[in-house]
Amino acid sequence: MATDTQELLKKVRKIEIKTRGLSNQLFSGEYHSAFKGRGMAFSEVREYQPGDEIRTIDWNVTARFNHPYVKVFNEERELTVMLLMDVSGSGNFGTIKQQKLELATELCAVLAFSAIQNQDKVGVIFFSDRVEKFIPPKKGRSHILMIIRELIDFKPENTLTDLAVALRYLTGVIKKKCTAFVISDFMSPQFEAELKIANKKHDVIALRLYDKHEEDFPDLGLIPMRDAETGEVKWINTGSRLVRNDYKKAAEYRNQLLSETFSRSGVDFTSIGTHETYVKPLMTLFKKRGGKK
Repeated sequence: MATDTQELLKKVRKIEIKTRGLSNQLFSGEYHSAFKGRGMAFSEVREYQPGDEIRTIDWNVTARFNHPYVKVFNEERELTVMLLMDVSGSGNFGTIKQQKLELATELCAVLAFSAIQNQDKVGVIFFSDRVEKFIPPKKGRSHILMIIRELIDFKPENTLTDLAVALRYLTGVIKKKCTAFVISDFMSPQFEAELKIANKKHDVIALRLYDKHEEDFPDLGLIPMRDAETGEVKWINTGSRLVRNDYKKAAEYRNQLLSETFSRSGVDFTSIGTHETYVKPLMTLFKKRGGKK
């Protein structure tokens, strides 16, 4: 058992070193501008200077000193960040560099470190077709390390996926507006209505994880394929170009529907493959959001 714990701590440390470095070097500035605070908080008063807005004048202080003073406001930075992590069976699919669950773990860690560097709280909802675990939002490095430990070591009870359940839970349990990252392959029954409701209350961002071979299958002859969520095994003739084309078309259609769902719900999203680094898709998403007025 002690060896297991040591192995786990080694993995946590490895992920911390990699993701903390990335969030320091790359993401903290982009994250700050992409996810702004809820409003402006009063900071101090100072003497009026030409160009200051009349509406910022503090009339009480001005009357007291017989000289115009203005109120200075700072951005109210602190946010709550929720990570909705899909831990269903299909997360175990990965044919090139890593499985989707490994990719999701690193993504969660990078987002969590970026959040705490900006003094934001971080919480997690693990979900399959039910909410498997809820970690309430808190600040601090020890909290993030506990989250990473859970991400690596978590064993879900169920293997199916139902995003609607997780989104309903988010809407019900987090009372104040938060920034919520949903990290999943989004292979789930209908969830659009719940996504729209969640995004009205919160700021929802979708990070879709995929494996290239779920979308474009190579010619491997007749092979058994097991559905990671249901356990069902089917024999597929990947040697047939017709079968491969049908497979590709079905994936393209699924992705198109998903893209339309996000668009109708007003949700920003990006797709990240198990074969690639997540740095570029995340940076592009952050910059796009940071550029929005």
